[in-house]
Amino acid sequence: MTERKPPGVSFESWIDHQIREAEERGEFSGLSGAGKPLPSEVEQPYDELWWIKRKMAREGFSVLPPALALRKEAEDALEAALDCPSEYRARRIIEKVNTKIGDMLLRPPPGPPLGKKPYDVEDVLRQRRERLERRERGEGVGGA
Repeated sequence: MTERKPPGVSFESWIDHQIREAEERGEFSGLSGAGKPLPSEVEQPYDELWWIKRKMAREGFSVLPPALALRKEAEDALEAALDCPSEYRARRIIEKVNTKIGDMLLRPPPGPPLGKKPYDVEDVLRQRRERLERRERGEGVGGA
């Protein structure tokens, strides 16, 4: 749309004109998802901001303050390490999140405090081993 709307022409008819010309030039043919319905979350109520949230998620933006996002990431990392198939990978997961926690403790971000300290890697690995032993014995897996 490089042209300006001529005076005296309504916006609706001007836009319709622009769309019709673009269709005639074939600018809408071959678009990905053409003829397919927009994806919907059937089980969730309609959210007017769905497209903003989806774009933020796709681009890696967090809707949480940095400290809260890291707190959630740390909890997820702990659970992933406890369920990890190898001790080596579990150690790497905890060391990686510990680095992020340490960085945030050195330069606190705006927003609420982090409320986390780095995990004791050896303690996490001990908990992981105990969890695996309970699974092997057929016992339920409780919290960490």
